[in-house]
Amino acid sequence: MQWNRAILVDDEVFTRKGLLKLIDWEACGFQIVDEADNGEDALELIERLQPDVVITDIRMPVLDGLELIRHVVTKDIVKPYFIIVSGYDDFNYAQQAVRYGVHDFILKPIDETEFSHALVRLSERLKSDREARLREERLLSGALMESLIIGEADEELLHEWEQRLELQPGSRLFYVFVERNDYQQASAANGNDDGRTEFKDRVEAALLAISNGEQPFYLHEHRNRIGIIVPGSILHSFQGCQRGFARRIQQSLADSSRERIFVYFGQPVLQLSRIQEAYETAKESLLYKYIYDESGIVIHEEASQHGLHYIGLEEGLYEQFLEQIEELHFEKLEVTIRLLFESFREKLYAPEAVKTAINQCVLDVVRVLGSMDGDQSRLSSLEPMTEWHDRNLSLQGLKRLFTEFAIESANYIAQLRKEQHKGGIQKIRAYIEAHYHENISLKGIAGKFYMNPVYLGQLFKKAYGVYFNDFLLQLRVNEAKRLLRQTDLRIYEVAERVGFGNPDYFVTQFEKLERMTPSEYRSRLMKEDVSQGANR
Repeated sequence: MQWNRAILVDDEVFTRKGLLKLIDWEACGFQIVDEADNGEDALELIERLQPDVVITDIRMPVLDGLELIRHVVTKDIVKPYFIIVSGYDDFNYAQQAVRYGVHDFILKPIDETEFSHALVRLSERLKSDREARLREERLLSGALMESLIIGEADEELLHEWEQRLELQPGSRLFYVFVERNDYQQASAANGNDDGRTEFKDRVEAALLAISNGEQPFYLHEHRNRIGIIVPGSILHSFQGCQRGFARRIQQSLADSSRERIFVYFGQPVLQLSRIQEAYETAKESLLYKYIYDESGIVIHEEASQHGLHYIGLEEGLYEQFLEQIEELHFEKLEVTIRLLFESFREKLYAPEAVKTAINQCVLDVVRVLGSMDGDQSRLSSLEPMTEWHDRNLSLQGLKRLFTEFAIESANYIAQLRKEQHKGGIQKIRAYIEAHYHENISLKGIAGKFYMNPVYLGQLFKKAYGVYFNDFLLQLRVNEAKRLLRQTDLRIYEVAERVGFGNPDYFVTQFEKLERMTPSEYRSRLMKEDVSQGANR
């Protein structure tokens, strides 16, 4: 926790010591950094220590409390808040105190609760002031950094920055990007900035720790990464090694999640006026991101020796990928994906080439889903897969996301295939029911629906619990019974109507199911009619 720094000023030593014991200063957010027993000594302390708060008595020798406040306000060297503690309940003092901008006026004897509450309120105000100053400084620094990296800084601005960065003539300067990868983005609906401010604060804290607070750094936010001007002097602690500095940044920012930190170094320059060149080469280093995925450190001097490739994937690899998805060969699929991503690194694919290859694979899967009347919105991994290039993903992170998409797509395609088969067998049954009176066969229907006859027979038995021929025979016999009951058609005519070309075969099949011939079936119906008529 950052304590607010305060000094006590009172000519009575017992009063000062009493205040030190009476108040739980740290609980109120303060730390007493020094004391003075007169206004003159206090003035020297204020100028030297630059405290946040001065707690002073009114009546003191040499320089009283109000004169002390007037001197500080007039000199405008520092601007601490003042709290007056006095046993003199004099309205004139209060009026003057207000004129000088005194924060509070506390009467003796001091009430512990009242004073503590006043300190807590002041601590909150100081915190708010610091945050406002930090925001203002960041806005100003951002504008100044922007001027530097686009080459529009004039000599006065360059001189100001050289002093800010405590640069020595002839010292090297680097432009460095620090990038967070594979992190879970917060929802924009929450009204946040996807953690960019929080990450910038972490980078700043890491830099301060590396330099022990002795080297000033200025950070600039480049959409989804942080840019830093790094003086070469800071690398002395790392034997001048850029990689050592980068590793320390990674270690300082590491957390327990899958988040990975990438660091990109541009080429060094010897003058602040040429920092734009360092910035441009740092941007070029971003293109080698996937080549150095394992370490997450890209140093332009090394990386630029490699030629990046913008080639596409072999057509056969696309087909192999799709085939393994459709056939649910998960082990082969994972091997193919691993080989695919290894080739990105080994063949020095530029990020744009990786993007093209991945998007082509995703598009091919979506086309398959469309051909099967699938609903692509049911794939939870599709949206992050189509938006991945707008996020910071390492090659490992992209591989995880792509594998999740491939496996989810394979399972969904399998589900669609089952649904299609279920719907297809229903269409086949409807076709049989509509055409049973024709000369149809399992082989003929299988050909009509582009299916293997054996597979169709198995599928029909699995769906309806009866073989195709038995189902067809039952349909024909049921219709024959209806015709025998409702018409006076001859037996051979009934046989023709229900799809039997041979009347004798019809009789045999009818008798097989009904345990009587068609003639016996009709005769039995006539006898029952006569019997019922006699009874009436």
